[in-house]
Amino acid sequence: MEILILLVFVLGYAAIAAEHPLRIDKAATALITGVLCWAILVLGSSDVPAHMSEYYTNLNNFLSISEGHTLSLGEFFDHRLLHHLEDIAGILLFLMGAMTIVEIIDAHEGFRVITDRISTRSKVRLLWILAILTFFMSAALDNLTTSIVMISLLRKLIDHQKTRWFFGGMIIIAANAGGAWSPIGDVTTTMLWIGKQITTGSIISEIFLASLMNLLVPLIVLSFVLKGQVDRPELTTSEAMQVPARERTVAFLLGVGGLLFVPIFKTLTHLPPFMGIMFSLGVLWVVTEIMHGKKIHEDKSHLSALHALRKIDMPSVLFFLGILLAVSALQEVGHLGTMAVFLKENLNNVYAINIAIGLLSSVVDNVPLVAASMNMYAISPAIVGDPWADLFVQDGVFWHFLAYTAGTGGSILIIGSAAGVAVMGLEKIDFLWYLKKVSLWALIGYFAGAIVYIVEMTILKG
Repeated sequence: MEILILLVFVLGYAAIAAEHPLRIDKAATALITGVLCWAILVLGSSDVPAHMSEYYTNLNNFLSISEGHTLSLGEFFDHRLLHHLEDIAGILLFLMGAMTIVEIIDAHEGFRVITDRISTRSKVRLLWILAILTFFMSAALDNLTTSIVMISLLRKLIDHQKTRWFFGGMIIIAANAGGAWSPIGDVTTTMLWIGKQITTGSIISEIFLASLMNLLVPLIVLSFVLKGQVDRPELTTSEAMQVPARERTVAFLLGVGGLLFVPIFKTLTHLPPFMGIMFSLGVLWVVTEIMHGKKIHEDKSHLSALHALRKIDMPSVLFFLGILLAVSALQEVGHLGTMAVFLKENLNNVYAINIAIGLLSSVVDNVPLVAASMNMYAISPAIVGDPWADLFVQDGVFWHFLAYTAGTGGSILIIGSAAGVAVMGLEKIDFLWYLKKVSLWALIGYFAGAIVYIVEMTILKG
């Protein structure tokens, strides 16, 4: 059963990679893969997976005392699926909310506040501007939201599809690099921050340089490779009908302000991010309804939130759902935990373990990988004369390097990170095209940042 689930995952992954030759949308393949993995897990299991047996026993003991009944095997798997769906639904709702806000800003031509200030058509200069902007935006927002916003900007700045794809790939690298050094920039860094493995000041000071080099090295090399200029798209008829400057500014400031408010809302309330994004969407919705309330229907219909909701890319959302379901099945059956144990037993070096985890996160989601690592390598107290234990204390080398590798390793393959999956869906980027054109630059940046961090720690720790 365990082997069959892994086989289905690999075949589904291959079908996603071969989306264009097969002419089958990746969302359909991802949904089939995710559901099949869970169906095999339920139908092929005669007992609870070994790594879940203690949890199953403790849960049944609690239920027998509190409610007077226990869970059957089928009910237990249903319980575990719902547990994973709680996290998956939060991500999907967040994605839908962010995409809707971006569509509302776009409908009001709000991004002209930025695009009108970018006059260069040079590929190299434009790449530097967008990559640096993405890097710092993802630290303040998060890499997923920033990627959605930046793709909307790209569509205003670059007409040629393949050129836009390449810039989209660099935005993935920049967003993941920028998110790695901020406690609110990437979900895995946030997990380590909430779990008290890292603290805010320490993660910023120790990971910033490595994350920056992750982006700068590919940019510097590409500065000598890229040639020519980009062609900007011509305005469509609807875009040529300018929205008044005041309305454009209000939509932009309120929309971007709402996105920036999400991490603040999360910090203040400790509620999941999708609650903050839904609140921000609600406020933007109300304000735009009031702003256009007296206009005739023809003038305001394309500016409404309802119109934006119809325009969001639902296949991307469903693709996300399928991928996350498949990865959760791998986690449930124990494959990710087994990998963590394998790394611990065979790579007796903290840097090698983290580099391997980062490379693995390019294939499977980094969230369960980091969760498995947090369980496998607990925070340890400092022990005099034990340098290995010092690596796992709060703000230890292991945790900081894990934030970097898990956050940036997903850039190597386009479906290795939430930002990559979102960009892939929005721009319809082909998996194999990304592998040929972008993965090398992501890999170069990944190892450049890793080397910088190792050198930095070697100097600081003596």
